[in-house]
Amino acid sequence: MLSPHQIRAEIANRRPNFSLSRELYCDEGVYQTDLEQIFYREWLYAVPACEIPKTGNFATLQVGAYPVIIVRGGDGRVRAFHNVCRHRGQRLCPKANGSAPKLVCPYHQWTYDLDGKLLYARDMGDDFDASKYGLKPVHCVDLAGLIYICLAAVPPAINDLAKQLMSYLAPSGLADAKVAHSSTIIEEGNWKLVMENNRECYHCGGSHPSLCRTYSDNPLMTVMEGPNAASAEILAHWKRCDDAGLPARFVNHPDMQWRLARVPLLDNAESFTMSTKAAVARRMGTIPWNDAGSLMYYHFPSSWTHFLPDHAIVFRIMPISPTQTQVTTNWLVHKDAVEGVDYDLQKLTEVWLATNDEDRRVVEENQKGILSPAYEPGPYSPHQEEGVIHFVDWYCKTMTERLEPVAMAAE
Repeated sequence: MLSPHQIRAEIANRRPNFSLSRELYCDEGVYQTDLEQIFYREWLYAVPACEIPKTGNFATLQVGAYPVIIVRGGDGRVRAFHNVCRHRGQRLCPKANGSAPKLVCPYHQWTYDLDGKLLYARDMGDDFDASKYGLKPVHCVDLAGLIYICLAAVPPAINDLAKQLMSYLAPSGLADAKVAHSSTIIEEGNWKLVMENNRECYHCGGSHPSLCRTYSDNPLMTVMEGPNAASAEILAHWKRCDDAGLPARFVNHPDMQWRLARVPLLDNAESFTMSTKAAVARRMGTIPWNDAGSLMYYHFPSSWTHFLPDHAIVFRIMPISPTQTQVTTNWLVHKDAVEGVDYDLQKLTEVWLATNDEDRRVVEENQKGILSPAYEPGPYSPHQEEGVIHFVDWYCKTMTERLEPVAMAAE
């Protein structure tokens, strides 16, 4: 297992615009440090707010060693807590999602209100103070219909991202959405390989025949340098969106931790379907045309999304070992859209179910190759893999800054 000092040195020795070393993709110490320095400190996309629309609805997730529960209270507010009873540590809710009027520990029935207060603990004695044993909170925000959590005691600033998401996601009407389908798969690959694979379409032509019906693998369709710097086709699309009052132009975090931009699909395609036509007759939000393209949004370390006129697709990744990553995908549609009437579930999901499985195979073969002692880092394409360079540079910069005090303390 690499120590923080060794990890920092490994990153410092990386050649610019080259992939990471074998250890940074495979080592148990690196995995634990990734959790501690990134996943336990950054804002993480957790669930779409429409997954828990009513009082008592809850969803759970596992972030490294931390089980977390997200619940909607009687006041309509969404809160997150450590999914751990304050009595003897039993996990309160083992299910992925559900609904309950109160949170009741299955072990000894300690009972908590939806705001985390301990309401009932049997036979604890006259001097027991229930107010000291509420659930431990986790920072939680609803950003235009996307629920984010942060495990850090003091979370990083999120105001700039919140401002942009509120503007860009408003036309998608996520407050009036529902989950039409959810899929979770395990990819036998490091979480960084999963994110790298998502950040380029260099592989799309050879790996994703269904997706390439509607999504161009031309790098000019995803590479942008600013709100007025992109290919002529994208600039024309942005001008059309501007005229309709539809936020579309490239905005980003200074370190490229997140990016938003609306891009056209291939040949005026309407949606990610085999027919290239809209998958859902009941359009989401207020987007004015079927061929408005995809609002593409990613946020390091753990999510990417596509917001289309007829539906949205939101992806979340969670590392579960040095060489395993959980990938969860939700398809969102208008809350009043009726399956079998307004949409066919198979047609709605088939492209990205296939694409996810194709990506799984790519990542797993990538990981198997990197596990070989013969592996050595190779150069990224400056034309095709700029998005990968953004991610790896963000990762290396973040880890270097956060490991410096850790490494100094160990010396």
